[in-house]
Amino acid sequence: MTSKGLLERLNNGEHVLVAEGYMLEAERRGYLKIGAFAPEVVLDNPDVVRSMHREFVHAGTDVVEAFTYYGHRERLKLMGREEDLEKLNRTALGIAREVADETGILMAAGLCSTTIYEENKPEIDERIRAMFKEQVEWAVEEGADYIIAETINDYGEAKLALEAIQQYGKGLPAVITIVCYNPDKTLDDVPIAEACLKLEEAGAAVVGLNCGRGPRTMVPVIREIRKVCKGPIAALPVTFRTTEESRTWTSLKDPDTGKHAWPSNVSCVTCTRDDIRLFAEEAKNIGVNYVGLCCGNAPFFFREVAEVFGRKPGACKYSPDLSLSVLAGDSKDSYSKLREYAGTGKK
Repeated sequence: MTSKGLLERLNNGEHVLVAEGYMLEAERRGYLKIGAFAPEVVLDNPDVVRSMHREFVHAGTDVVEAFTYYGHRERLKLMGREEDLEKLNRTALGIAREVADETGILMAAGLCSTTIYEENKPEIDERIRAMFKEQVEWAVEEGADYIIAETINDYGEAKLALEAIQQYGKGLPAVITIVCYNPDKTLDDVPIAEACLKLEEAGAAVVGLNCGRGPRTMVPVIREIRKVCKGPIAALPVTFRTTEESRTWTSLKDPDTGKHAWPSNVSCVTCTRDDIRLFAEEAKNIGVNYVGLCCGNAPFFFREVAEVFGRKPGACKYSPDLSLSVLAGDSKDSYSKLREYAGTGKK
């Protein structure tokens, strides 16, 4: 177990850096099906999950989050794998605990949107409570340090997730991050900043945003959250170049074809490392306490975040150094013509 818990770090004024985005990274590696987005890789290829965890630790994450996103009963039922529900969750939690213990960092369990929430439907609320309850209880039994409820579309469902963590989590802290789509409000029409404030007042240790928007369109909303919330806030954008015209990564279009880039062709609208570094600097200046990246995250992106926050994880040994490249620079030497032809130097 790590010697310092989430609350202790936050109460000491420390930043907590969190690598999310396992779903898309697993898909890029050929271990997850677009459309289902279920973490079958946890059971089918557990070493792939273990490797991803270690790579993000190498890049500077303070937290190993168990890969249980869409690992809930409703999604596995859709996949015809409901009988694997408990095994998948416990395996994911066990892998995360293993890597966290070997590296001395925190381990978080994860809940997410159930996809079935509807306003004013008590019978659906009960189904959701039961789904959250079983996942929270497994998280406690497998030694989670805290529990995340992420990518929640509705304030109402976020409240159900928080209540489940409080009721069944045996005192584990709750981090609640909701999604901001095109308007700055939840799907049940609660303004984002107001929803975060309500969740904070209800007892969440950290509130904020993840997924949905890239850095450029998430940061303005984070500023509004910071204005109203007194405690720790979270920002974990996707790594795609969202704009005022296309505020969500799911609405971005391929600049060459005009076709929607999501879900299979989002690489054409990916952020640069400079974009990610700028986000981390802005988050730090705003006063975000819990900082990370969601869908599209990769170790080379996360290293940028870590460096902005003064960290020197193992991956920093391999940070770019163009002084070692014959293609960089403008000096007159034997490589001048190469740089000219390659388009990297002055003519």
